[in-house]
This record gives sequence, structure tokens and C-alpha cells, in this order.
Amino acid sequence: MSAEFITKNIAKDLGLRDTAVNSTVSLFLDGATTPFIARYRKERTGGLDETEIRSIHEKLEYYKELEKRKETILKSVKSQNKLTSELKEKIRECTDKTRLEDMYLPYKLKKKTRASVAREKGLEPLADIIYSEKYTNGSKKEIVQKFIIPLKGVKTYDDAINGAFDIIAERIADKESIRGRVRNNVQRGGLIVSKAKKDWVEKKSKYNNYYSHKELLRKSLSHRMLAIRRGTKENVLSWKIEIDEEYMISIIESRVIRNKNSIFTPELKTAIKDSYKRLIFPSIEKEVFNLKIKEAEKEAISVFSKNMKNLLLAAPAGSKSVMGLDPGYRTGCKIAIVDSKGDFKKSETIYPHAPQKRAEEAGKILLQLIKEYDVELIAIGNGTASRETDMLVRDLIKKQNLKSKSIVVSEAGASVYSASKIAIKEFPDLDVTVRGAISIARRLQDPLAELVKIEPESIGVGQYQHDVDKHDLKGSLDETIESCVNYVGVELNTASSELLLHVSGIGPSLAVNIVKYRTDNGSFKSREQLKKVPALGAKVFEQCAGFLKIRNSKNPLDNSAIHPETYSITEKIAKDNNLCVSEIIGSEKIISTIRIENYVTEEYGILTLQDILDELKKPGLDPRKTFTSIEFQAGINEISDLKEDMILDGTVTNVVNFGAFVDIGVHQDGLIHISKLSRKFVKNPADLISVGDIVKVKVASIDADLKRISLEKVD
Repeated sequence: MSAEFITKNIAKDLGLRDTAVNSTVSLFLDGATTPFIARYRKERTGGLDETEIRSIHEKLEYYKELEKRKETILKSVKSQNKLTSELKEKIRECTDKTRLEDMYLPYKLKKKTRASVAREKGLEPLADIIYSEKYTNGSKKEIVQKFIIPLKGVKTYDDAINGAFDIIAERIADKESIRGRVRNNVQRGGLIVSKAKKDWVEKKSKYNNYYSHKELLRKSLSHRMLAIRRGTKENVLSWKIEIDEEYMISIIESRVIRNKNSIFTPELKTAIKDSYKRLIFPSIEKEVFNLKIKEAEKEAISVFSKNMKNLLLAAPAGSKSVMGLDPGYRTGCKIAIVDSKGDFKKSETIYPHAPQKRAEEAGKILLQLIKEYDVELIAIGNGTASRETDMLVRDLIKKQNLKSKSIVVSEAGASVYSASKIAIKEFPDLDVTVRGAISIARRLQDPLAELVKIEPESIGVGQYQHDVDKHDLKGSLDETIESCVNYVGVELNTASSELLLHVSGIGPSLAVNIVKYRTDNGSFKSREQLKKVPALGAKVFEQCAGFLKIRNSKNPLDNSAIHPETYSITEKIAKDNNLCVSEIIGSEKIISTIRIENYVTEEYGILTLQDILDELKKPGLDPRKTFTSIEFQAGINEISDLKEDMILDGTVTNVVNFGAFVDIGVHQDGLIHISKLSRKFVKNPADLISVGDIVKVKVASIDADLKRISLEKVD
């Protein structure tokens, strides 16, 4: 498969221009990353956005895998001396993995089958006679008689005919055109049917909605498919696909039977029916179900990635001293103080709740720490005892007239981080519970910098994320983290190696090298100094330099998203206006007078120049939202405190295809179903609501037994 064939098919699949795809593929093959291409190679791609560029990369990998599979198949068929020029051309031109496997099926080495046993008995010639439909008169018994050989296990007429049926059934089942037709019909008109297994019919479970469920497979939403699969794995449900069997058999007959006057037409019909019921449909049923599951997994991964992106790009509280509180009952509440740079200062444990109930002592310790470390924000994990701890802290702040502010934050993944190699390396002498409290504090300061240290699957902002393909999930989440890190940019002199490794062009070993160089040589004074880091060559510098910022560099452009390769044109623009670069930065009045078309060259296009001017207006500005927080309603701490029609404030913790989950401060998130998100029709909840949003909701219903809270969004 030529590069031209690949790029043309990618362009066709995605509806993009050939030239843009060609350039993008070329950049990928040259080692460029998606964030780098999207931001610094707009002229080459014609201004494709990051989503389009990632789609090109995904398709490129698909076609690479397809080509590899083709080579394996061609080699296999050739070794059997069955590779014709026509088949070779068909395989070469194929662009679909499923169709490719259909082509290969007749040549695929099979384990012992009923057909292979029949062939060993010498019945293939009889199968050929029946399949050829040549005989329109004569005696069937006379034709079949010569194939009755007791020594080979063919003792009767029925033995011979049934063996021939088995060969014909397999032959029909291996036909690419027939499999394709059946598959298309099952995908278009098949019904997915699920029901409760015998032991669960009378029992209540989270799969109640699927105890007697039937709908068109093609219209079944991803979360329903994944729920059916999970329920099946847990032995609560069973599933099948229903379709009109007689119609499907008639389709196959129309493609196989050419001569209705053949004396073997009834036998051929019997073989066709057997082929469909025993071989074709069971295989296609599983295949189509798995294809639908694959689509559902892709959608679930997309949902997780979108939520993860919103979580990573949550507004940072910034450089403030923070107290992290990991609440608990019996084991107490773990406290960790971090300064404005995120450096750990002190830890304590207090026992304000049952069974100890040492609230007075806890208050004194909290007050002492708040004053000693000038704590500005108090981050309280939203797990066990969070509401009680939040109330304790708020009462203390109010009574003592403190300036500190208490904020409940998600502690998802904090325990995973606290026991990880990263946490152990960072804080080898601290207890895991203290590490968890540090994580809670730091994620308030900068969610992105802290959450990149945690395995994304542990953060819990997805939809059936534990059920999807782990490799695909990891790939998508890695891309999401890479996108977020490079979108925000990284302060070179404070970034951890865990954050740096997600910067364009930088991997784990280089990230460690950068931190080590910084430790050994002091803070970086310029981007140019990066070239002195061991193993950081020209290509890596090209990919990463624009995303690494240096706040106090002598060159003010080092604290911007302007790439060093365009410093010269930026300086020329300033010089032509009789100014230095520092005088242009932040001055919209001056920037608005610059005619960028005067600076267009083969090297610098209008898109690049416009990006330079936009960045000069606000260099170093954090693109994330401004930090805000929420206060949960006093007295609402448990599900038992809720009443229908209550109006409450909440924070969106997860967005899925069927709605959004909201933390309203009762240790159990409530669900706003998609139908309750708006008075207007909502196709996709993510179009209307995002993780981290603060929303006003009304309690619609409460199921205390199943711990389910139904909410309605209040406009």
C-alpha cells in the first residue's frame, strides 16, 4: 500500500483536503507531535485543529495495522499456492479490517470441523455435484451410491448426504459476499434482546431496566450496550440478537441457488439452512455484538477523556498556602500543610468525630496550624466524614474571624497516588495517609500539575471505564493529558518530572534529565539553555520549546507561547515600530496598528503571524478559568436529610451519555438524567454541562435502599 493510497483514504474517511492530510502525515512520520503540529505548523496543515490532527493520526495507525495484516494474509495464502492475481489485487485494495478477514476466511487454517471430517471421508466430490446444480434429472441414489464407503465411515445414503451438507454449509459460511450481506442486515435490522437469568428474575438489582429489554441494535446507546455486557459478565443477564430467520435464509438462497430445476435443490436448501443456523448467524451475532461493543467502548473512552480534560483544566487556586484535610472517623482526619509553592511543611492528625469526639482539641490544633502557616485555603476531601469536617472548619473560621476559606474537593485517586511509586519517591518518610492529604491540598493549588501523577482510571470521571479495552483507554487518556499540559504550558523551573514528561517531544527519561540538570545547575535562565540538557537534541527542542515557559527570563518571549523559531520575526516587528519586544508585550494599542500581511514570507504565513500577535497581547496568561468554589447547604449531610423538591447547589463530578452526576454534599452523588438537564431536547449532556461546573438542582426523588438520588437542573 503506497503512502498516496493511505493519505487519499484518510482524506476520504475524514472529509479533509488531500494536501492537508499529506502534510500532516508527513509531519507525523518526521516525529512531530499533535500539539506541536496544531500550534506551530498551521500553514502546513491549512489550519487544522487538534481534533482533526488526532483523527488523522488515528487513521494513519489504522491503515498501518491494516497493511501489516494484509502482508500476513498474502504470505499465508501464497504458501498454500492459492494466491491468484485477482485475489491479490482485492486484498491490496481492501480498506476495511472486517472485510479483509472475510476474504481470508476460506484460506484460514481451521481446526477439525464437521466439514474437514467429511472431506477425509472423500465426500467433497459429492458436495461439488450438489453445489454445482448440474443434474436436472436422474437418480439421486445412483449418484450418491458411489460415495458410500463403509471402510471410510460412510455406511448409508444419509451418511453421504449429511457429510456433503457439512462441506457445503462451511463453503457457504466462508463466502465473503454472503457474510457481508448477513452482517449488514443484522447490523441494520437486528434487535438486541436482554433478559434476567433465572436466579435474578425476582431479585432487584442495578440491571432492572434490562430484565426484559428489546430494541434495535443500531439505535442502542453505548451505556446500554455496556450495561448489558457487564450484567452478562456478572451472571445477572443473558443477551441475544433477534432477526427474521426465514428472510435471512432466503437472502442466502438467492445468492447460492441458480438452478431451481436441479434434483438436489431440496438438499441444497437444507445445507443453506444448516449453514445459516449453525455457522453463519452464531458467528455474525457475536461479531456484530462485539463491533457494537467496540463502538460503545470508543464512546465511553471519549466521555471519559472529555471529563478528564475538564477536570485537568479546572481553575487553579494558584500560589496560596493550603491545608489539606483527608477526613475520617475512627482513624481521624489527616492534615497536611503545603506552602504557596506546593512544598510540604507539616502534618497532624485530629479526632473530632465519633468514636473519639475530641472536637475541642481538634479545633485548637487547626487554629494553631492556620495561624502558624498563614493558611489561605483549606481543602477538604469529599469522602467519608467530609461534611462533618467541613462544618467543623467553617464554624472555627466563623468563630475566630479567620480569613481562611474552606473548600470541599474531590479526593478521587488520592489514595492511589499516596501508595504509588511517585509518592514514595517524593515523600519516602511520610505515611500514606499524609501523602493523600498533600495530594488533596495540591490539587486545589493546581489540578493539572497534581492529577497528572495519578493513573487516570482511578479518578472516576468516566462511564464504564473499567470495562473498556485498557490499551485504547490508556492511549486516549495519554493524548488528553498531553493536550491539556501543552495547552496550558509548563513553568520550566518548577515543573515536576511527572508533568514534564507530557510536554510535546519529552518522554520519561528526558523529563528526569531536565529536573536533574535544574537541580545541578540552578534555574533555567533561557529556553536556549535547554539544549544543554543531556539527550535533548535539536528535534526535541523544536517540539518542546514553545510549551515550556520561564517566568523571569531575560528574554520576555521565553514566558510566552511564541516559539523560539519565530523570535527573529517577532523582534523584526518590534524593531520596525522603533520599539523593543518588551514594549510591545501587553499593548493592544500598538499591536492593533501592526499590519501582519507585510511580514508574510515563505517561512512565516499569516496564521503563524496572527498567533504571534495574539500571544503578545497576553503572554504567560494561564488559559484556564478563574477559580471559584461552592458552599453546601448547612444541615444537609446525609441522604436521610434530603427531601423531594429541595433546591441545592452542587458540583458536577461526572458527565455521561445519559446525564450528569452532581455532588450535593451527602456522600452520594445525585444524577441529573439527560431528560432533566433542560426543557429543550438534549442530544449530548456534554454540550450543556461539564465536570467542575457549579449547578443549582432540585431533588426529584430519593431511593435510600439503592442509594440513588434523582435530580433536576434548575435554570
